[in-house]
This record gives sequence, C-alpha cells and structure tokens, in this order.
Amino acid sequence: MNLIELFRHETDVAAIPAGQAVFRAGEPGNVMYVLISGTADVMVGDVVVERAEPGALLGEMALVEHAPRTATVTAVRDCVLVPIDAARFHFLVQQTPYFATHVMKVMAERLRKMDLRLLEAQAKKPG
Repeated sequence: MNLIELFRHETDVAAIPAGQAVFRAGEPGNVMYVLISGTADVMVGDVVVERAEPGALLGEMALVEHAPRTATVTAVRDCVLVPIDAARFHFLVQQTPYFATHVMKVMAERLRKMDLRLLEAQAKKPG
C-alpha cells in the first residue's frame, strides 16, 4: 500500500526540522504519523532500530494499544508528517481495509526484525 499516495492531498501536516524529535519514549501515544518526506531515526534507548523513509508509519504501536511510546523518533532530515489520531485511525481501518492490513504488516515486520536482533545478540554471548 502506498501511504504517500493515500495521503497526498493532506493539508493538516506536521513539519519537523532536522534534529528535532517527532516524539519521545514515554510520552502518551495518542497520534501516529505517516512520513511524507524526509528521514527519521527510530531509537529504542540509545540504539537506532530503524531509519524511516517516506511512506513509513511512526507511532502506530502506542496508538493501537493506548500506551506510552516505547521509542524516540528524531528527524534526520526535515520531515513532513501526516498526523493520525485514534478517531481517524478507526475511520481508516473501517473505510480502507488495506490500511489495517498494512499497519499489521508493518508491526509484524518490526517484530520480526527485533526477534532477529535478539537472536544475534544471544549468539554473540559467550558460553
């Protein structure tokens, strides 16, 4: 699913300059974002776990589970993002079923990558 195409006519956007946080770990997760342009780093603790490019979803986990954010996202290059609050998220899920499956796919891919990181870290431990 091409999220940039889906949201190309949006006028309600957030512009985040390079070096500024989009959101920080521990903050309330009441909005997720679609990255329209720019690049951003997703960090858990001090580790960059993903370099987000245009079309990426950011903050979907906290929105879906109504929990504080687990990652910090910082703009590497100036970013334009479309904010999606809970009401709009549910509307998109109802009206655009591919949106819902895309969100699940993104979350599954991220979980799979974290599983691989854990296995790699475990394999490096002595003993």
